[in-house]
Amino acid sequence: MKYASNLEGDYLPIEDHAIIGNLHTVALVGIDGTIDWYCLPRFDSPSIFGAILDADKGGMFRLTSDYANTKYLQIYLPETNVVLTRFISDYGGGELTDFMPIKKKHADQYRHNLVRSIAGAVGTLPIKLTCRPAFNYARDPHHVELVAGGAIFHSHEFDLYLTSPVPLERDEKGGVTATFTLQRGESAHFQLISDRELEYLPGPLTEAAYQDLLYETLHYWYRWLSNCTYQGRWREMVQRSALVLKLLTYAPTGAIVASPTTSLPETLGGSRNWDYRYTWLRDAAFTLDSLLKLGFTEEGEAFTGWLNERCHELKENGTPQPMYGITGEQDLKESTLDHLAGYRGSRPVRIGNGAYTQKQLDIYGELMDAIYIYNNYDAISYNLWQNLCRLLKWLSKHWKEPDNGIWEVRGGEKPFLHSRLMCWVAFDRALRIARDWGWPAPLSTWEQIRAESYEQIMQEGWNEQRNCFTQYYGSDAVDASALLLLLKHFTGPHEPRVVATIERIKEELTVGTTTVRRYDQKTAADDGLGRSPEGAFTACCFWMIENLVRINKLEEARMRLEKLLSMSNHVGLYAEEISSGINAVGNFPQAFSHLALITACYALDETLNTRKGWYWRE
Repeated sequence: MKYASNLEGDYLPIEDHAIIGNLHTVALVGIDGTIDWYCLPRFDSPSIFGAILDADKGGMFRLTSDYANTKYLQIYLPETNVVLTRFISDYGGGELTDFMPIKKKHADQYRHNLVRSIAGAVGTLPIKLTCRPAFNYARDPHHVELVAGGAIFHSHEFDLYLTSPVPLERDEKGGVTATFTLQRGESAHFQLISDRELEYLPGPLTEAAYQDLLYETLHYWYRWLSNCTYQGRWREMVQRSALVLKLLTYAPTGAIVASPTTSLPETLGGSRNWDYRYTWLRDAAFTLDSLLKLGFTEEGEAFTGWLNERCHELKENGTPQPMYGITGEQDLKESTLDHLAGYRGSRPVRIGNGAYTQKQLDIYGELMDAIYIYNNYDAISYNLWQNLCRLLKWLSKHWKEPDNGIWEVRGGEKPFLHSRLMCWVAFDRALRIARDWGWPAPLSTWEQIRAESYEQIMQEGWNEQRNCFTQYYGSDAVDASALLLLLKHFTGPHEPRVVATIERIKEELTVGTTTVRRYDQKTAADDGLGRSPEGAFTACCFWMIENLVRINKLEEARMRLEKLLSMSNHVGLYAEEISSGINAVGNFPQAFSHLALITACYALDETLNTRKGWYWRE
């Protein structure tokens, strides 16, 4: 939790947010009671509240104390995705509860409900409400209609209906406002309902109706989290990460978005601003590994089904994209929203992601690794196996080609080490699946390519002068993606070259004592965006910890983990990166970060349980 006071400026720090959601979309809830990001009707839809990308035009829904010197504290209700924000002033205090009831299966796609309830806790608390939507990324006009018990915001695409127990007034910016006072024990419940056509206008929430919605939402999360089998150290952080991943799941398809936001900058004021509201094949193996480790087999099955559909859609000699839309959309054309100022002036604001057209050969390995992980729980279909064999036939002819790599560089293709590693993984996992289940396959061809790719990595990926594996063949650059050599079981933990590479990454890419950058921009492949600085990459920080576990540096691994866990935000969430000032940068929260947290905690906990006296032997 976080305790803050005297918040200044139009933009909250990225880390000063929690998220709520209903498995179709999410909303960011600021520590001051402002919802400044909310897309409808799904994750990748246009925003209706987007003040985090433009404080003036973006739109927001603020419900907060009207005292100037209010202090704030925010937590999640235990084991749920229901947020509680507390306001404390010299004259009174109150509590704001935010949640989204889980969307019914057969409800219209535009039908959503967001509930906000504020209660007086002590003294007298004056409250200021401002609800000011900005439809379609603040591009579409709307008009406001005040009605009994609330207000309706009419737009071209759909309507929003705000139910309110207090009278509302129009403001001068297309929104509504209200000021009211709560005494101890008093409360006010608000609903924001979206729909194409509102069949009827419900009145303000009664106490009984509010309690029913809250009860149903709380118990949904209680029931879901009860499936978690992890009971080890760092249980609270692991479960919070699992709850984040579930929030980032699109229920109709099982796809998991990389992040629910777009264009939050990797460098404040810079141009490294990307739209991450899509599903990357690269995340597939990490997603399945993390969820299945924790006992969430239903989510694993759903995501495998999503992967299966992407394979079935491929045409003859077709190749998979690095990423897709959450229902399998293939066209993710990138464009900029030039009318938006960007987070604290960080432009451009992008929607879509041009990397979907890139050649990223590593995705074959990630896809096969995901299928292999799932195959340990249940057999895949024969039709899927045929599609996979077809993909590997293509890869067998193209695996030596340069590509854009894991970091999706836009400055030219290179023979990246990580891509070669994942090509090796693709054939290795395919061989294991074929032998485990007796599937027909060109085993001798796959064995030959696996052996050839292994030798190539060891000979051309290794830099004798630098005494480490480097970012791409012929390069001097150190890259944290080399940490996956050990995590993908390319070598064992005693291989001298891997141990030396881990030490080199620690020496050159560690920031302070804990966090790890992806690479050094001065020596790395040109990403096409200049040499602006960026923060430490959160997932790489957790990969380092898991590597230290594998090479039996348990004391160092545990210390790094404890420090890194302290760098989460006040409710246990991580962005894509961590700045040198221990601030969140990049899109938030980031699924990749939480996936890596789960596997690092799991690996260290499992090892500590089997290594008695480890702290004396190191």
